[in-house]
Amino acid sequence: MLTRRQLLQTALIAGAGLTLDAPSRALGLLPGGVTASDVVVLGATPGGLCAAIAAARLGCHVIVIERLSHIGGLPANGLGITDIATVGATGGLFLEFAAGVKNYYVNRYGPASAQVKACANGYNFEPHVAEAVFEAMIAAEPNIIIVRNRQFDSSSSNVRLTGSRLTSLTVTNRANNARETYNASVFIDATYEGDLAAAAGAPFETRRESTSEYREPYAGKVYHPFGSGPAEQGSTGVGDTTIQAYNYRLCMSANRNNRIPIEKPASYNRGDYTAIIPDIQSGRILVFASNARAAAILPGLLPNTKFDVNNHAMSLVSTDLPEENWQYPRANWAWRDSYAARLRSYTQGFFWFCQNDATLPSTFRQMAQAWGYAADEYMDDGYFPRQLYVREGRRITGDYKFTALDTIAPSDAANGRAIIDGLSPPAGDVRPPIHSNSITASHYPVDSHAVRKLETGRQHLDGALNYQKLSKPFQVPFGVIVPKIVEYLLTPVPVSATHLGFGSLRLEPCWMSLGHAAGVAAYLSIAGNIPPRNVSVQRMQQILLAQGATLTYINDTPRTHRHYAGLQIAGCHGCLPGFSALPDQPIDRATALDWASKAGGSPKLLPATTMTRGEYATMLFT
Repeated sequence: MLTRRQLLQTALIAGAGLTLDAPSRALGLLPGGVTASDVVVLGATPGGLCAAIAAARLGCHVIVIERLSHIGGLPANGLGITDIATVGATGGLFLEFAAGVKNYYVNRYGPASAQVKACANGYNFEPHVAEAVFEAMIAAEPNIIIVRNRQFDSSSSNVRLTGSRLTSLTVTNRANNARETYNASVFIDATYEGDLAAAAGAPFETRRESTSEYREPYAGKVYHPFGSGPAEQGSTGVGDTTIQAYNYRLCMSANRNNRIPIEKPASYNRGDYTAIIPDIQSGRILVFASNARAAAILPGLLPNTKFDVNNHAMSLVSTDLPEENWQYPRANWAWRDSYAARLRSYTQGFFWFCQNDATLPSTFRQMAQAWGYAADEYMDDGYFPRQLYVREGRRITGDYKFTALDTIAPSDAANGRAIIDGLSPPAGDVRPPIHSNSITASHYPVDSHAVRKLETGRQHLDGALNYQKLSKPFQVPFGVIVPKIVEYLLTPVPVSATHLGFGSLRLEPCWMSLGHAAGVAAYLSIAGNIPPRNVSVQRMQQILLAQGATLTYINDTPRTHRHYAGLQIAGCHGCLPGFSALPDQPIDRATALDWASKAGGSPKLLPATTMTRGEYATMLFT
């Protein structure tokens, strides 16, 4: 007898015109100790976990390989304030995760508790809660096996290809140094670094593009005030090989009963922090001030009076450590681990400096001394995050390269700099470029942290930039997760984008939705015995919509609306130039003709009777 989930999944697949008779090879051992599965996911990041869940729910057997003993990536390592500019722009498994977070707090503390209020419908969470929710989501899928403490070293010697097809990868068991090989029909690189794709020979970028390459506003070398205002002299727009700064997203507390004091690190170097002294003495910089215009630290409130502590872009010295990470994306794990230790020491030293340096005002030091590490997080790692925030690793070149212009309404693109600087208002209800092969909608401004440390005579850090006034909810096309050259590999985390384009895609809700789509694409690849790049995007979209995904952001049509799916596909074909669909209003003749043409039908195709816009979209597109 089929379970409720199996019955639902059968219905979803049947609704997308698929069958369940595609062979799915059970997990097993091949000669020579090689482990085989339908899908192998490298990296238990949120994007990787969502890819595994999506593929498993469609009947695939999935192995997820993770270097650490814990899963969950950055949300389980301090990034507790969900980065999303428009709630509702991203759906699917991301919303399932958020619902799991809210349910956790409701079940443990009660629906009217302070913790439930602080979790903001599941968008804000403590690190251990994020990890627990991911663990529960994985545990509910019997087709998924997580293999932990396995290290993949990004070398061609650790992959095998048959022609252009990736067929296996080899990792090292960190507990005993044993070598293990995994075969699969489809591989998914969900690492923040893009290690698997690079080892397999996929092209990639680790640089800033120049303004002249894609006409992105403020690409290349730029000194720009946080928020708005004209760029500083010296902004050349010339590209280079820099990478934006990394940091640790700390989980901190000022609660005396749940606080671990910060100790002076053994390798403390006071000179790393002295540039901030004049700003603190003048009162321009307030560390730990959540509502300050200028702050070195920007804490976001989490449940149980903890804080997600991030750097603030207005501070010239903060927990970000530019320049020293430039080598990281291409480096081996020995170098990366050494850098992670340096960043950890730097971060601890930053807080110790703020709490103890005698040159700082006593009132400032007292304010800083109120804070410490949350005593019930990362207890096996000295109360410090286990994973650093790799904001940008390799960007694998795919069938489509996402740029900053994909986040901007075409009518705004030519006036982009003026809008960012606050000199010109953006266009109204006008979408960024439409993608008929959209696999998710999303929204976060193009955002880049600094690439260089404070330079003498500069008022701003090179590379720090935000498109907050310019970017709008956008679509992401399938091609960004399909790498060039290598077949049977998908890259939903190290996606194909320019440096600035990546600044809008590199947020966990978007990565989770891209992982969701990668899992569906992997299933379709196996079911059809075709490379992932050749799967039917229309079938992908049908399955994704049946699973609650969002392909087109629409502000007046909830997922529960009976014509939601039809309007989503209509949006992918350019039928909704604005963000409103008006689903229950009658469709007029001109609009009906326009939509019929965009659907590829006869221009004479008109409603036989009075139909709403939603009814007509459903008739045309589903």
